[in-house]
Amino acid sequence: REAEAVKIVENSFRDINIAFVNELARSFDVLDIDVKDVIQGAATKPFAFMAHYPSCGVGGHCIPVDPYYLIERARQSGFDHRFLKIAREINNSMPVYTVEVLQKLLNEIRLPLNGTAIGVLGLAYKANIDDLRESPALRIIKVLEQYHANVLTYDPHLRTLSTVPSLDTLLEQSDALILATDHREFKELITPELLKRNNIKVIIDGKNCLDKDAFIKAGIRYKGIGR
Repeated sequence: REAEAVKIVENSFRDINIAFVNELARSFDVLDIDVKDVIQGAATKPFAFMAHYPSCGVGGHCIPVDPYYLIERARQSGFDHRFLKIAREINNSMPVYTVEVLQKLLNEIRLPLNGTAIGVLGLAYKANIDDLRESPALRIIKVLEQYHANVLTYDPHLRTLSTVPSLDTLLEQSDALILATDHREFKELITPELLKRNNIKVIIDGKNCLDKDAFIKAGIRYKGIGR
């Protein structure tokens, strides 16, 4: 029982810390503070701080799943894990929040989500793999579809599940982008110049992996998660 609890506690620890920085990201978005800069600064302290970073959601077969085992087992014995449930609630809300951020930027250029072509970069739950389990990209796509957006998807590691055959095709057909998976290909290829050539004026960096200043300087409406 202790061995099983070790794994659950380790994953719950990460889930809680990710929820903390995801909430900070939403707060700092209102306060106009770059959360990534703050986390990097806090990580210079030589004490107990451990850097975790916000994103468009938490995926995989461990972090978004294991806390529920402890929540439910404890509930059966009469204990309410309020802290774990709040962390799960925050992290589960991030795909919806990501679409809300996109909607605000589209409003600035007088485009509705309804009928607008939104390119989703990545389907896998983390970089450079083809694993879809609990991927936030899938939840982002569902939310976009609920708003009746025209959703296009491309993942170089999941080509057969992508709706377009190539990155070039996705860029040619998209009005705006959400980077949902920080694949190496996207970090290397997605540049302000490439977006401008394809007349894409809006990008949501769901993994905070792109050069924020370069996109803004180029006149592209860029938003990360908390930056």
